[in-house]
Amino acid sequence: MRRNTFRRAVTAAIAATTLAFGLTPTLGASATPTTADSPRASRPCSAETRAEYARCMSQFRQENAGRLDSRGTPPGMTAADLRSAYKAPAKGAHTTVAIIIAFDNPNAEKDLAVYRTTMGLPPCTTANGCFTKLNQRGVKGDYPQPDGGWALEGSMDLDMVSAACPTCKIMLVEADDNYMNSMAEATRTATRKGATVLSHSYGGGEGGYMWQLRDAYEKPGTISVASSGDYGFMQASTPAVFRKVLAVGGTTLTKKPGTGRGWDEDVWSGSGSACSAYVMKSPWQKDTHCRMRTVADVSAVADPATGVAVYDTYENPFGLEPGWIIGGGTSASAPYIAGLIGLKGNGSTFTSRTPYDNRSAFFDVVGGANGLCGGDYLCNGLKGYDAPTGVGSPRGLGGM
Repeated sequence: MRRNTFRRAVTAAIAATTLAFGLTPTLGASATPTTADSPRASRPCSAETRAEYARCMSQFRQENAGRLDSRGTPPGMTAADLRSAYKAPAKGAHTTVAIIIAFDNPNAEKDLAVYRTTMGLPPCTTANGCFTKLNQRGVKGDYPQPDGGWALEGSMDLDMVSAACPTCKIMLVEADDNYMNSMAEATRTATRKGATVLSHSYGGGEGGYMWQLRDAYEKPGTISVASSGDYGFMQASTPAVFRKVLAVGGTTLTKKPGTGRGWDEDVWSGSGSACSAYVMKSPWQKDTHCRMRTVADVSAVADPATGVAVYDTYENPFGLEPGWIIGGGTSASAPYIAGLIGLKGNGSTFTSRTPYDNRSAFFDVVGGANGLCGGDYLCNGLKGYDAPTGVGSPRGLGGM
């Protein structure tokens, strides 16, 4: 496709999706619309499309009614599977990784304990100083109202950070609601309380409102890691679109015995990619068909069809039994990457440029697509940098 024709196509796509994000009213924080890519998967927080409100980037499905199989193994990829796929060590630094969600997950610590015990990970509790739960103002207690969708999201975030970094401390900060100002304030609380790595499995559409939030996500000495989105090639998502935020796309990860790696990865069809309409390009991004900030930077497993094991028991309105659930979306990949940065211990020095300077430390994801863009890298998994998966998925901690 000729470059000027391609740019017109990108502009049209941004305009169309701006309408979708800004003018469709919704009620409530959670919903389960039917999805074309995975009809068995529920999207817990996806219906929120009002401007300046966040939706979490997650999908969930269930097998075996939420129970372990006869070998005591949960459905979905385990922590050991992910360590194998991404060549990650089992031990590392004791970084404090903060997870930002909206609303309360009342069973967060209890469910995390079951996940970590089942996965053979060390305990992470309030009593041993590993786990901290705070409200938006940094107080232990006086938490916001619970929400079944965001509780599922929070459980997956906690489990993925644990899977990536069993030695990290985890801080769960719960915003009063999913208003983007509230999410930013919870982020400021997390940094004020000492977290250097911050995980954001949510996003809102681009718009002028976002500039008043940027300081929360670009605080020096910290790195914010954010989901790129679950809707393929379309409008960029805030906060992932900020230049100093690490935007994480998604892959379809499958076991492939007999190969050197033992795994195969392609672009997940839902992985968010975009050419920003607001944020200028970083000097280290050299792609040529988008003169603004290109999303994403890196990637990891996100396809719910090849998703990760999550443990959650808080009542949800989606017909999922309490217990083991298979999770996906870039809400799985973002906290996993955040955990790997924590495992390396580089939260205070890692920047969104770091992966671009260490490309050999990533598996190049070639194959698959997340939309129609004339075979271009903005929506196809091509050799080298591509927007759905960035520079690739982690090959150990060299790029962290």
